[in-house]
Amino acid sequence: MKAKKSKVVSSMVAVLLVGSLAAGCSTNSNSGSETPKMSDQPKTEGKKEERSLRMMSAVIGGKTPEENVLFEKEIERLTGIKAKLEKPASDYNTKLMAAVSSGEKFDLLQVSKELMNTLTAQGILMPLTDQIKGSKTLQDPEVLPPQEWDQVKTKDGKIYGVFSKFQGGTMPIVRADWLKKLNLQEPKTFDEYYKVLKAFTEQDPDGNGKKDTYGLSTAGMYELQGFFSGAGLKQRYVEKDGKLDVPYSTDAAIPVYEWLNKLYKEGILDPNFATNDTGKMRNLFLADRVGMITYWDAWVGMLNNTRKLKDANTPFEAKGLPGIPGADGKYMLRRGDPDVWVIPVNAQSPKTAFEFIEWWHSKEGIVLGSMGIKDNDYTENGGKYELTQAGKDHAMDHGVPFWYNKKFPNPFGLLPGVKEAQDLVMKNATLELTPPKWADAEKIINEYSFKAILGEMPAADAVKKMREQLKSAKLID
Repeated sequence: MKAKKSKVVSSMVAVLLVGSLAAGCSTNSNSGSETPKMSDQPKTEGKKEERSLRMMSAVIGGKTPEENVLFEKEIERLTGIKAKLEKPASDYNTKLMAAVSSGEKFDLLQVSKELMNTLTAQGILMPLTDQIKGSKTLQDPEVLPPQEWDQVKTKDGKIYGVFSKFQGGTMPIVRADWLKKLNLQEPKTFDEYYKVLKAFTEQDPDGNGKKDTYGLSTAGMYELQGFFSGAGLKQRYVEKDGKLDVPYSTDAAIPVYEWLNKLYKEGILDPNFATNDTGKMRNLFLADRVGMITYWDAWVGMLNNTRKLKDANTPFEAKGLPGIPGADGKYMLRRGDPDVWVIPVNAQSPKTAFEFIEWWHSKEGIVLGSMGIKDNDYTENGGKYELTQAGKDHAMDHGVPFWYNKKFPNPFGLLPGVKEAQDLVMKNATLELTPPKWADAEKIINEYSFKAILGEMPAADAVKKMREQLKSAKLID
């Protein structure tokens, strides 16, 4: 999806800019005004805004077109706002940009931080800094931790998007039950990881008497940050003194590639790692074929839950690890780009849109975004919730599997291992920069990373060629 994103934006954003600026500059006068309570009609100068919203989202909403209609009705029941929520089944960014570039107007868009940055640079989005500062809800540290705003601030301190959910991060995920079975400690250094992964490969951790397990599987270069942490290197871009660089293309990365190549040569790394997708990687882990993968914190719980549902007595235990610390003793995990609500400058109902954003972080908003629609996904009696079969099938995810608001804890509790994994992310993870041309850089990085790991080129040569191509393509400074 990201490979298409920058091309779509660059081709369509100019048209969007003209239409948006012509129609919506006057909406910026809302900055700093008091946000109305959900029960009140918004106070506007002149003509009052209609309490209606046209929205577009990739993940928030019903699971089917029919359920999406119920989702819209639930928004109206809970807020009094008439909502039209458009949720394309595929190619979200392409369809979003096609719609707005053709002159269609939306009050709210749910986008990634990467797309938000691009739209912000083009003047497409309304700055929300003053409204956020004046919002009792969004300034409540129990609702949104103050430090989280650093993720979405521009260099000049402005904010154009408000989180739609809590976004976690990635890490190595280990079969903790295999560690116990083989009497191994959780690894912390490259040597310790090597010994553990080698044991997973050679000591029959699944107990079937066959040599059919691997120590590590990945989906290509997906989420190897926990290992590159040992060399103090971030994934994607970093910026220093105004210049962009890709740490994976520096000489400091050579020992990490050599370590991964050692795993590959000795049959410890799944030989299909370069062509795996994330589904294949997860399935190997669930099928007792591999002892470690690199993936999202939320999947620690989902992996555990999947096996528990199949066999309540299974010893299976997935556990998140912080990776390998650098020379300074610090771990460096990757935080996922947050999804945010943004308001275009040509929005017809900007005050109502911001009002909705605040409500989205309330108990009622969280219940809708997670559990879903009352009497369709869940029932409630005296504050006690019960999921229907549809609700169980939807896994408490209508766009908000996790949220920030500590005043409303998950009424069903978190899946096993998730809390510990999320704590690791919050303690050790940071965002990386994702400029619009990241997809082009990623192709070059993957090509030469694979050559180094597969032994098709010495790691030093692969890194040199990688860097040369990134520079010649003007993808690094």
